[in-house]
Amino acid sequence: MAFEPSLLRTFVKVAEGRSFTRAAEALNSTQSTVSAQIHRLEAQAGQALFERNTRNVTLSRAGETLLGYARTILQLNEDAHAALVGSHFSGRLKIGVAEDLVDDWLPKILQRYTRKHPALALELEIGIVTQLLQKLEARELDLAVGSICDAKIAGWRLWQEPLVWAFAEKRSLPDPLPLAFFPEPCPYRELALRALAKSGCPWQFAGSSPSLAGMRAIVRAGLAATPLPRGLVGAGLRVVDGEKGLPTLPDVEYVVHIRSDDRREAVTTLAGLIRDAAGRT
Repeated sequence: MAFEPSLLRTFVKVAEGRSFTRAAEALNSTQSTVSAQIHRLEAQAGQALFERNTRNVTLSRAGETLLGYARTILQLNEDAHAALVGSHFSGRLKIGVAEDLVDDWLPKILQRYTRKHPALALELEIGIVTQLLQKLEARELDLAVGSICDAKIAGWRLWQEPLVWAFAEKRSLPDPLPLAFFPEPCPYRELALRALAKSGCPWQFAGSSPSLAGMRAIVRAGLAATPLPRGLVGAGLRVVDGEKGLPTLPDVEYVVHIRSDDRREAVTTLAGLIRDAAGRT
């Protein structure tokens, strides 16, 4: 028996949100309907897809196996529909992307989106997230993707990772402690300075760069340490949390942002595609 696409869609929403309530909201449905659809899918699968308790909804081993297949089936379904029916999206969307995502999976998603919607042009702006969000609110951008350090900022969460101190891989931290930061406005800089002030850790300013490549060059050369998301500590760098009194930093969240009053299907579809793709990375 083949799985019904509508049931797979509901299953994916529950798995991503880890909540029947959030899935119902995302699908513009009711919690009882979502629950009934999951029961039908579990009956078709012959086993439980979720482990439920009073607090959490988590995937079972069978659910983890099905999730990858479900996303692939739904994406192939969308691709086939676009190829046969065509797209009604047209015009231009202005997308703001943080520099640290430019060489990752996101460009492939944008390319795929433009192939499915050839009458819709995407205009890309690379920059600092804080500035991109300001432009989004000013309606100079239609969508922004990047990391945030302020839980009050609304957005569709992609993933979360620690903010750490990075330094040259084969060097010891100098004394006095040299630090480099991205120029303002930068959430990493603000959080780091706040943590340094609370810890009383002595340090001195040793450099700045508006680009990720420039900052990595400063750090690899052993000229300074800098705060970076853990995933950006690549070759030639190491994590130096706790050394020389460096304080622990909070996590950062990667989020896709759209304006709360923007209900255009082209925008929400792209935001959803980015969120789904991030869940598979």
